[in-house]
This record gives sequence, C-alpha cells and structure tokens, in this order.
Amino acid sequence: MRMRLMLLGGGNALGQALLRLGAEENIELQAPVPPAQGWDPGSLTCLLDEQRPDVLINLAYYHDWFQSEQVEVERLFVQERAIERLAELCLHHEIILLQPSSYKVFDGARATAYSEKDDVRPLSLRGQALWRFEQLVRAVCPRHILLRFGWLLDESPEGRLGRVLKWAESGEELFLADDRRGNPTPVDDAARVILSVLKQLDCNAPLWGTYHYGGIEATTSLALGQATLAEARRYRPELPQDFTPQPHAERPDAPEEPQHAVLACKKILNTFGIKPRAWRAALPALLDRYYRHG
Repeated sequence: MRMRLMLLGGGNALGQALLRLGAEENIELQAPVPPAQGWDPGSLTCLLDEQRPDVLINLAYYHDWFQSEQVEVERLFVQERAIERLAELCLHHEIILLQPSSYKVFDGARATAYSEKDDVRPLSLRGQALWRFEQLVRAVCPRHILLRFGWLLDESPEGRLGRVLKWAESGEELFLADDRRGNPTPVDDAARVILSVLKQLDCNAPLWGTYHYGGIEATTSLALGQATLAEARRYRPELPQDFTPQPHAERPDAPEEPQHAVLACKKILNTFGIKPRAWRAALPALLDRYYRHG
C-alpha cells in the first residue's frame, strides 16, 4: 500500500483486529501510544503536526462508543472537542479521515433496514454524540469516510458479548428481547471492511461519504444470545440452556436502544464491492479469544 496509515486506538479490540489483519496482508499501520490522559486536541495537534500520515483511522474512543454499557456525558463532550480538532488537522494536512459510527444514530422506529439516506433520530446521549461527531467530520473534512456499523461484537470482558456471558455465569434468570433486531458484526469482520475501504482509497478513488456495514443475517438479540451460549458451552458446559424471551419495551435499556437497528449494506457493496459475511461463522474465534484471555 502506498498510503501511510495511522491508527488511533490500536490497543482496543477493533484496533487489534485491524493490526492483525494488516500484518497478515503485509500492510503497515502506525499505531502511536496514546498519552496517559487519552487523545485530546493538544496531543492530536502535536501528533499530526509531526507525523502527517495520508490516512487516519480514528478508533481512539471505540470502547466508549461501541462496547461500554454507559458513558459519562462529560467524556462525550471531551471527545467532541477532540473530533473537531482532528477534523481540522486532517483538512489542514490533507489527511483522509476514516471515522466509525453506529446504528445508534437511528431511533429504530421503522421495521425495514436503514439506508444512508434515511433520517437520523438518535435516542440516547451516545447516539446524539455520534451524530454530532458525524456532522463535524462532514462539515470540516471533505475527504472522509464515515462507517456506521451494526452490533459490534468483540472479546472484551466489559463489552456487549462479555456482559451477556457474565450474566449467564451469574446464575440469574436470563432475559433478552425477542423483538429487537440488528446486524451482529464481529470485530474481525469490521476490520476486514475497514481494510478493504483503505485499499480502494489507495487507488486514488475519491469515494468519500457515509456507508453502512453489518454482518449478514439480521437477527434478534435473543437469537444472538442463544447462539453465543451454544458456542460458549464448549468452554463452560455448566452455562444455562437458554434465555427467557422478553419484549423490547420491557427491557431496561429500551428508552435508549433502537428496537429495529438493521442496516442496509447495498451502498458499500455497490461502491467498494464489499460483501457482508455471516456473523455466526466468526463466533468460535471470538469466544476462543474471550475465554483464552479471560
């Protein structure tokens, strides 16, 4: 690859997946170590004034945006200032900015899949923050890629998958919504998509804009939990046999979590030729890392 790639967030699960895949394909990604307080406008300015890569992949706040159960509002405001500065620096230094986003920018009121053209109405503070980040990037940095992902799954103990597994191990009765739908998207698959986009940008293809990606076979949170438990019993045979179905409206997170979160992925297929992959096929590797590292 001719372009020089810089990755913010190389230590988190998606960053690690991207670095693994890059190494397999002999693609170098520079992943600077963040300062102790995390990336902020000042440290980002120093970094990019000195390094000046061709492309910046911003996964610096991945856990807060995609895996953490709750995020403090103050953290989101700090991140917003950092994103604004990052976009300004990318414009100034002519750096392409690849920024992740989420299905959480939609309210989940419609049962059909959301396309990039659909109206945005985030329910949660996190979804509202992600929408503001998107708007900042669009307004400030014309050469950008915004990738909205479905239900991102990783091996982190405090992530979406880890919370389900800890809950199962607690011995409590297990409830999951049987009428909440989305696209499970393992981080290895998300990393493949990011790298595929970068390869085409390396060919000087000006394909800027917003794209959706989620794993193939949209499903319910109940079915995802059942598939996860079935795979997890290879490591923990004593895990309970099943979850109890519960309506979305009765779940504690219903006011903040979109009930219908399926993303339409036609644009990324037609533009980059990226085909969605089955999320079930990636569960064994994901669970293996979870229990091996746990």
